[in-house]
Amino acid sequence: MEEALTFQYQHGHRVAGILTTPQAKTDRAALLCHGFLSNKNSTTNKTLTRALTEQGIATLRFDFFGQGESDGPFENITVTIALSQALAALDWLAASGYKRIGLVGSSFGGLIAILTAAKRPDLACLALKCPVADFAEVLRLEFGEAGMEHWKAHQEIPDVTGGPKPVRLRYALYENCQEYDGYEAAAMIKIPTLIVQGEKDELVPLHQSSRLMGALQGKRQLEILPGADHGFTKGEDFKKMAALLTDWMVKHLT
Repeated sequence: MEEALTFQYQHGHRVAGILTTPQAKTDRAALLCHGFLSNKNSTTNKTLTRALTEQGIATLRFDFFGQGESDGPFENITVTIALSQALAALDWLAASGYKRIGLVGSSFGGLIAILTAAKRPDLACLALKCPVADFAEVLRLEFGEAGMEHWKAHQEIPDVTGGPKPVRLRYALYENCQEYDGYEAAAMIKIPTLIVQGEKDELVPLHQSSRLMGALQGKRQLEILPGADHGFTKGEDFKKMAALLTDWMVKHLT
């Protein structure tokens, strides 16, 4: 069963989400954090929702600030805002009676999941799909020096999802993300953590996942899928990635 819902975080904006529950009542749930320029109904989120509810685990997927149906102009998004929203989503799940909660993050959502898990040691487990540990580095590598200067001057970036038009985005995001260290946060995480990344990831350097593995303090596992890209665009790569994330959640939530 799916239920559309809204909740607020500390800055007062409305966050849109969807709670999906299995047929049998459960107190186990997974919170799903989507990637940059995506939304709660990403293919990954919907695939994981189907797989997890079949295993008796509820899911909550939500839209980050200015994306999907959540309030706010996207151009004003920051890591600080996204982190506050993820924490508020966990609070909502806990207040709704869910006692054992796992966290899944994709790409930018992976960074938010890492930062969130560092603040919430009561989480049961963490699963990361091509996570961004150092967002500032990813932005510099993606846009290059000239692109960064253009962003700062014009407050816009190319559409990294492949669209033809630039995306309005304040350079303040880059300045804000430098305040967050994913590796430092990972050093505070003791819960079981899985990282899945494609060997040919064109956006997030593989060394970020390797360094994350060295920083994490609890049980951890790194799966590099040969030949897979950032979006796991080949069908078999996507199935393998989704199965790994699902199995990790099921193992540690049930």
